[in-house]
Amino acid sequence: MRRIVLLGVLLLPLILWASDRQRFIEAARAQVGRTLIYDPAYVKLKFPGGDVPLVRGVCTDVLVRAFRSVGIDLQERIYHHKKAHPNLYRGLYYTDRLDPNIDHRRVKNIQAYLAARGYRVRSAFRPGDIVVWKLPGSNLDHIGICSDRLNAQGEPLIIHNVGAGAKEEDVLRAYRIVDHFRVFK
Repeated sequence: MRRIVLLGVLLLPLILWASDRQRFIEAARAQVGRTLIYDPAYVKLKFPGGDVPLVRGVCTDVLVRAFRSVGIDLQERIYHHKKAHPNLYRGLYYTDRLDPNIDHRRVKNIQAYLAARGYRVRSAFRPGDIVVWKLPGSNLDHIGICSDRLNAQGEPLIIHNVGAGAKEEDVLRAYRIVDHFRVFK
């Protein structure tokens, strides 16, 4: 009996990580067919917990909403992190001032935050991983979440919004990959 309890105590963190990762993926997938419009408009948001209407958004909104499903509010975390460590965000955008309406909706800010937290990885892509790309023919950044659904080569599909609403597509290698993060082990 004691061994079973000890085993349960040791496995509980792994089970919780797995369930958080799955909830994260499912919350991203739940936006497919509901977030229909790509809309980068600047919007005044409630803080913390603010969001644009679910029917619209950009690639970063897919992440923001998915993270909130596991109790992580990127709007609040990036605001406080940028306030405490402005040097990590300096020069990423045309302004360095704090703005809780938009800072968490910018790829480079999410990238800086995840890198500072030590989530960068250089290994095979796994479900729940976060990928950052440069879009072809531009210098635009893009971000998406690796799905638990795989393509024929065994690589994850991507849940993202690249211009026509949230989609789950086989686009991992379609753009130039510039960063890779794993929050859920």
